[in-house]
Amino acid sequence: MSEDLYGEGDDNSGTVFRDTIMLALAGFVSLVVLLLPFINPPAETESTKSDPPGNVIIEVFWPEDRDVDVDLWVKAPDDIPVGYSNRGGLFFNLLRDDLGVYKDPTPINYEVAYSRGINPGEHIVNLHLYREDLSAFDPFEAKVVVTLVNPNTKIRQQLLESTVLLDEIGKELTIFRFKLDEEGNLNKESINNKFVQLRSGSK
Repeated sequence: MSEDLYGEGDDNSGTVFRDTIMLALAGFVSLVVLLLPFINPPAETESTKSDPPGNVIIEVFWPEDRDVDVDLWVKAPDDIPVGYSNRGGLFFNLLRDDLGVYKDPTPINYEVAYSRGINPGEHIVNLHLYREDLSAFDPFEAKVVVTLVNPNTKIRQQLLESTVLLDEIGKELTIFRFKLDEEGNLNKESINNKFVQLRSGSK
């Protein structure tokens, strides 16, 4: 009689042990399933990206190995020119004024201006090449990109891109003149680079 009771108690303890293991395993699996979205987040899409701070975005890039100062100047319709000496207007703001290597710990040579909303009419984009030292100058290329962020969908779309040779220190160039409507639609017939001076004074 005592042997039967002993054997039955041994089976019960084994069952309890198995149940405990299964419950622990089920809890662990549930925890892993709950944590999966945080361990492997879904791929970032246009809708999940942080919204850019403006609608019309003007960017200029030049070679990282060149210690030169390229100034971006932009003008929205019915507004004043915006550049290094006047970094904000009614519509545009210059967010980054890059002087080349001077006081810049990053390798990239880059300037950018953003607009607040879309102001219909003609927009003008100029570059001015300025360089402090007097060593022998070697011409180089800069890339200018115009992008539009739709105010309703937040979708970012490139409108214009141009690569221009900068070959004269102190020279100001008009890279783009173009017209947008209230919705940000580009009037392709309006695109030209007829020079208009935006920079005022001397640096």
